Amino acid sequence: MIRGFLNEGGRLRAVEEVSTLPESMVWIDLISPTNEEEKELEKSLGIDLPTKEEMEEIEISSRLYHENGAAFMTAILPARADGDDPDMQPVTFVLTETRLVTIRYHEPRAFTTFPMRAEKVPMGCETGEGVLIALLEAIVDRLADILERDGRDIDAISRDIFQRKGARPTKSKDFQKTLETIGQKGDLTSKIRDSLVTLERLIGFLGHCTIQRKSGKETRERVKTLARDLRSLADHASFLSQKITFLLDATLGMINIEQNAIIKIFSVAAVVFLPPTLIASIYGMNFKFMPELDKAYGYPTALALMVFSAILPYVYFKYRRWL
Repeated sequence: MIRGFLNEGGRLRAVEEVSTLPESMVWIDLISPTNEEEKELEKSLGIDLPTKEEMEEIEISSRLYHENGAAFMTAILPARADGDDPDMQPVTFVLTETRLVTIRYHEPRAFTTFPMRAEKVPMGCETGEGVLIALLEAIVDRLADILERDGRDIDAISRDIFQRKGARPTKSKDFQKTLETIGQKGDLTSKIRDSLVTLERLIGFLGHCTIQRKSGKETRERVKTLARDLRSLADHASFLSQKITFLLDATLGMINIEQNAIIKIFSVAAVVFLPPTLIASIYGMNFKFMPELDKAYGYPTALALMVFSAILPYVYFKYRRWL
């Protein structure tokens, strides 16, 4: 599918079916293009568009390069990021002299919200370069929203771990779900960090492009602002990653504490019942000459002695605050 966007006084107007390329068309958006659509557009633009396999290569030289007067830039962007398992795929931005061409095989939200906003509010989309910068700003805003939600969820996990009230020592099953949630948040944060790294490289490359193209001062300042925003988000993502690692260690420590509490209960029970067991074992021996066997109150005396010997260590443990 090929979408086009025309420049109308700094605003964008969408054209769903692109058959020709008028001069006012500043953005061409290819969504899961077929081979025929790619070849037709390559012929019209005079450039060679990368395939999906070429977009997925991890070498920087395959993601950031110049060819035939156009700048090719590829970044990993998330889609369906409202959950903890976003769809991470590459998106290629091709900046020609007058147009921006984007190639993608999934639906990042910024590609839906940005055109809708650009149709209503002038955002400096007179050229392909202006469209690219405004689109990148929308992408950065979306990544910031994802990290903000991720941070709130991590804070909720922290409260659940450290503010557990009235929990019994045997309720360690609660931590299984906590560990799963921490793992999901760690995976999400790692994916967003990867996306931010690719965008940082893209913005750095774009900065050099604006210098070579002798872009205006305002354009270069917007690129520098994007670079600063990305560095801030990358630092925040690193902080969240460290906090996730801390919560993982804390959860494993809580599990060990609860397991130790269970073992302590069994140890105390063993110590409490050891003296009565010893007394019962002594008087359970089948020796013929045992003086206590002939006493009238020998049996209740032995029972009382066993109860007392069980209560005594329990009271001692309570006194030492071991229970």
